[in-house]
Amino acid sequence: MSDHHTEFADFFQASWEPCLRTLVAVVGSPALAEDQVAEAFARAWASWPKLRRHPAPQAWVVRTALNTGASWWRRRRGELPLADHGLTAASDLDGGLDAVLLTAIWRLPRRQREVIALRIFLDLDTATISRQLGIEAGTVRMHLSRGVTALRHELTPTKSTEAEQ
Repeated sequence: MSDHHTEFADFFQASWEPCLRTLVAVVGSPALAEDQVAEAFARAWASWPKLRRHPAPQAWVVRTALNTGASWWRRRRGELPLADHGLTAASDLDGGLDAVLLTAIWRLPRRQREVIALRIFLDLDTATISRQLGIEAGTVRMHLSRGVTALRHELTPTKSTEAEQ
């Protein structure tokens, strides 16, 4: 195998799980996330000579996967999705994702889910998230703060909940 192939294979091995987890957290459907990530990695392979120099290639894969999903929905604009389309019960997931946390993330607005997922699952900094999502760094910080606050509020037991247990 050439260095080009080996380098991409190593990137793929190291990146598949974090990218998939990030997409599952954003889109809420493991099957849809897997399809989008697979398409994004196919595009990454086609662009590997250029992508390998990208400062955050995992973020590029996630952004490409999200764009793939957005394009798919735009093409089907006239169709009406069923309620909770594609959402799988978080308890049905594997891969080390905490079901309670994942369910709470799915309840966030889309942009907050994207920012939280890129920060938590890919450990990207604010500037990188800003570039990948095409939004200002201050907006990233705002979504991150609001998302973390909402998650903290939802996931932290209240005194009345603790008393009931």
